Amino acid sequence: MRRVLILGGTAEARALAAELSGGSSGGSSGRGVHVVSSLAGRVSNPRLPVGEVREGGFGGADGLAAWLAAERIDALVDATHPFAARMTASAAEASARTGVPLLVLRRPGWREGPGDAWQRVPSLPAAAARLFETAAQSSGGAVRVFLTTGRRSLPVFTGLAGVWLLARSVDPPEPPVPDHVHVLLDRGPYTVEGERALIREHRLDVLVTKDSGGPMTTAKLVAARELGLPVIMVDRPPLPAGVRLVETATEAAAWAQG
Repeated sequence: MRRVLILGGTAEARALAAELSGGSSGGSSGRGVHVVSSLAGRVSNPRLPVGEVREGGFGGADGLAAWLAAERIDALVDATHPFAARMTASAAEASARTGVPLLVLRRPGWREGPGDAWQRVPSLPAAAARLFETAAQSSGGAVRVFLTTGRRSLPVFTGLAGVWLLARSVDPPEPPVPDHVHVLLDRGPYTVEGERALIREHRLDVLVTKDSGGPMTTAKLVAARELGLPVIMVDRPPLPAGVRLVETATEAAAWAQG
């Protein structure tokens, strides 16, 4: 039976696991595929895919390569978050070492449309620098920022003078949380009405987000457009050279079965 490892944690990974598993709880489909989904364990109470689930890290490229060999994996699909650059790099290296074919599954990124006021930056530190410039030019008190880049990115932004942060994340950040940071714990999908109300309630001036793509969190972009809120958009990290990329679970399933 063909054995496929999915590096998961995303909606696309769950969709791929369901398609390959035929919806069965055991991880095997009638087409001779056994699916193992790996979750990094960084989110509490994650949404679990169908099929066999492995939780926890591998220990970098060395550990992943050893696991692929020990478990006799035939195909590897990296369906992690578009900003999980370290995991993608480890997957590419482990694939090269073991000869296990690798495919990257990524949902399409967002595209700026009419009425949007986006400023694209290449990294989180670049987004923080742009905020610092905005705060330095402001004469109306602290710049009030809607920060949706994840709890692990919070330290990049907490040292900025003249900036107040509404930081939304699924899980709480590591303490201590500075006084100028208000943490909002919530999980999508979100609505445009709810995002609009949040922006107005906290009198927010700018949205900072990562180009994660997908429909679950687009409501904040629509609300920002409607309210004339500028958006600092952090671009995705580049993929390792030579990696094959697809954008849908159906494409990934066809590749994994072949």
